[in-house]
Amino acid sequence: MLAFIDDSGDPGFKLDSGSTKVFVIAIVIFDDNLQAENTSVAIKNLKRKLKLPDDVEFKFCKTNNNYKEEFFKTINNFDFRIRSLVVRKEKIYSPELRNNKESFYSYCIKEALKNNNNTIIGASIRIDGSGSKEFRKGMISYLRKQLNNEQRHVLKNCRLVDSKENPLIQLADMVAGAINRSCDSSKADNQKYIEIIKKHMQDRWDFQ
Repeated sequence: MLAFIDDSGDPGFKLDSGSTKVFVIAIVIFDDNLQAENTSVAIKNLKRKLKLPDDVEFKFCKTNNNYKEEFFKTINNFDFRIRSLVVRKEKIYSPELRNNKESFYSYCIKEALKNNNNTIIGASIRIDGSGSKEFRKGMISYLRKQLNNEQRHVLKNCRLVDSKENPLIQLADMVAGAINRSCDSSKADNQKYIEIIKKHMQDRWDFQ
């Protein structure tokens, strides 16, 4: 089992001065390695079809709308499932989470993976990650402690990777962006992309 994780929105809480009101974690899960490989190849081939340089990333916030539609139609042909966590930040009251972006980010990923109804077991997990070496190491240790025990073993292994080099992290970014867009009723296309991939949506958890 392979799981690729990315987010949409930002982890800040300056809601009156620029921070996003919604933060999304998307988990794209492949139960078959060959499907993962084929999806990755299809994303690379789509870049060539659209005459994009190989080093250009598909990122929801930077990809034009026509290319977004092409992207989701392309990946829709493959076998994967999507689980997501949608956090409306006004529902977060913890001072630690509101004042520490790294704690909030790690907590959201942990919650998304933990509340999986036994659908994520022994997964090799890849997370889009940057930040200091200390943060990266600390987050992986935190996730392992929180998610693996005698009764439950969510993680087989976990790595933070560079999205530029991983098309399936780019897939997770695009999915997270589509879910975030679906939360914004002011956008005319708020349901457009999520409708294309709705058959893959295993669970969406709106954090309470």
